[in-house]
Amino acid sequence: MKHFLIRAGVSPLDNFDAAYMAANNSIGSNVGNLVYAYSIFRTLMKEDVKITPDYYKINPNQAAFINEHYDGYIIPLADAFRDKFAPKLRAYTDLINRLTIPVYVVGVGLSTDFDPKAGQSYAFDDDVRNFVKAVLNKSAIVGVRGQITADYLTGLGFREDIDHMVIGCPSMYMNGRELVVRDTTITKESIISVNNSPKSPDNVLDFIDRSMREFDNHHFIPQWLRELRMSYLGGPDLPNSDKNYPYSVSHSLYQEDRVRYFLDVPSWHQFLESTDLSFGARLHGNVAAILAGTPSIIIPKDGRMRELAEYHNMNFIYGPEITDETSIWDVIEQSDFQSVARQAPANFDRYIHFLNQNKIPHIYEETNHPSDIYFDKLVAEMPQREAIPSFFTLSQNAKSKRWMSYVEEEKKAQERKFNAQKRRLDKKVKALQSKVDFQKRTLDRKAVKTALKAANLFTKKS
Repeated sequence: MKHFLIRAGVSPLDNFDAAYMAANNSIGSNVGNLVYAYSIFRTLMKEDVKITPDYYKINPNQAAFINEHYDGYIIPLADAFRDKFAPKLRAYTDLINRLTIPVYVVGVGLSTDFDPKAGQSYAFDDDVRNFVKAVLNKSAIVGVRGQITADYLTGLGFREDIDHMVIGCPSMYMNGRELVVRDTTITKESIISVNNSPKSPDNVLDFIDRSMREFDNHHFIPQWLRELRMSYLGGPDLPNSDKNYPYSVSHSLYQEDRVRYFLDVPSWHQFLESTDLSFGARLHGNVAAILAGTPSIIIPKDGRMRELAEYHNMNFIYGPEITDETSIWDVIEQSDFQSVARQAPANFDRYIHFLNQNKIPHIYEETNHPSDIYFDKLVAEMPQREAIPSFFTLSQNAKSKRWMSYVEEEKKAQERKFNAQKRRLDKKVKALQSKVDFQKRTLDRKAVKTALKAANLFTKKS
C-alpha cells in the first residue's frame, strides 16, 4: 500500500458541511481548487494507493512525521510564484529539504501580467529558485502550467523538458485522454452558466454583465471564499462595491435566486451538464464546464490564465481586446468550442509522460481507458450534495441556524489555531528552559570548582 500526502484543503471523500468549510477555508480561498484536487485524486488513487490531504498545513517541524508515515508528497499549485505566496514557498522549501521521501510538484504557475516581458525579474526569484532546487532533489522533473511559467524558470537557470515541463492544469485530465464537448444551438432561451472575478478589469466586468442579461435563463457561479460566506450567511459584502459585480446579496442575481455556489465537484458537474453555455473570467469555472461537456468561452485577464487557455487550446477571447461594442453573439458565432477537445489527447499523453518520469503510480498505467475506477466507486458512496441555497431564500429560522452553525465552527477553528500556537510556544519555552537549566548547571559546576580552588588555596596558606 502506497500512502501519499497531498496539498489540499479537503479530500473529495470528506463530507464537511458549508459552515465548516467557510470557517476553515477548506477551499483555499477559491472553490476552483476543488476541481484540480478532485482530478488528481481520481487519476492517482487505486485500491493500493491512499491519498491524504495536508489541509494546507506547512510545518517544517513535521518533516520527521511525514517521512515516517508517507511514501511521497504531492504538491499541486496554482499561481504560487507570486509575492503573497513567497513566505509559503520558503516554508515549503524548508520542509522539502528536511524530507527524505519523494516530492512531486504537479503543476505550478507564475502570476504575472497578461503580456509579460521576456526576462522580467521578480522580488521572489530567489524563493522560486530555492523551491525548485529543493523539489528537484526529491523528484525527476517539475510540472508547470504553461509556457509563460516555463520561460520564467528557464530564465532562472532551469532546463525545459529536463528540470521542468509544461503539463497544463491537472484538472483537464479528470475524464481521461478524450474530452467530449456537446454541440448545441445557443439562443436567448438557452441555460447559461456565468462566472466572474471581482478582480477582473472594468471592461471585462461590463461585458460579462451585459452579456449575461442577453439570456433569460442565466445563473451566476461564484468561487471566492468571501462569496461562500456571503451566500451562506448573507454577508459581509465584498469590497469594491463600485464595481459592476454582484458584491452583495442585495444584487439582482441574489434577489432573483440566480446564484449557485457548489462545494463539491459532482454537484457542480451535474449542474453544468444541464447548461448550454458557460462563459466568464474564472479559469476553473470554465474548466468545470468543459469537463461536463458544456461549450465554454473563457476570458483570460492575466498571464496565468492566458498560458493555460493557450496550452489547452480553449475557446477564449482575450480580456484586453474587449470593448464596449463587443457582442456575446458575435463571440459565439466566431467560437470554436471543439478546439479544446482536439488538443486534449496530446496534452493528456504529455501529462502521463510527466507522471511516469516521476514514477508516480496512476490508473492509466495499463490502458488509457480503465474500467471500474476505484475512486469513482468511493465517490458514488458519498452523500449527494447540492448547491448552497442562497441566504436570501431562507426563512428567518433557517438563517439563524446557519449563523449558529458558522459561529460554532468559527469558534472551534479559532480554538484549534490557539491550541496549535500554544503548543508551539510551549515547545519554544521548553527549549529555552532547557538552555537556562543547562547554563544554570554549568554555572553551578563552575561555582563549585571556584569554591574548591579557593578552599585549596586557603588550606595551603594555612
